[in-house]
Amino acid sequence: MNLFLDTHVLLWWLDDSPYLCDAERNAIADPGNLIVVSAAVIWEMRIKQALGKLEISTDFYPVIKDQGFELLSITSDHAYAAGGLPMHHRDPFDRMIIAQARLEKLCIITRDNIFSRYDVSVFAL
Repeated sequence: MNLFLDTHVLLWWLDDSPYLCDAERNAIADPGNLIVVSAAVIWEMRIKQALGKLEISTDFYPVIKDQGFELLSITSDHAYAAGGLPMHHRDPFDRMIIAQARLEKLCIITRDNIFSRYDVSVFAL
């Protein structure tokens, strides 16, 4: 399975948080699954860190890279698709994640219920 981590899910994974349920934790840890992290997620984390809205080590990026996840860059196709999404979600980072997941045919692990309003695969608990 090709799984795409939403920002809060990645943070829970890195923190070994109890908010991450067993099904999510097992899916991320399964070596048979491809785990994808978007540049939009890294960007969102860095911005929130700089604004003081996220307390995380300044060296979080190497930690993410060491997880063995596939890092997905943002392309012009992704940007164009994000701009064309219905306005169910106004968060530009989430809109990019949704657009990327649709174009790359990835299943998003998220707890954000708004994602289900889009034609995108969401990990079911």
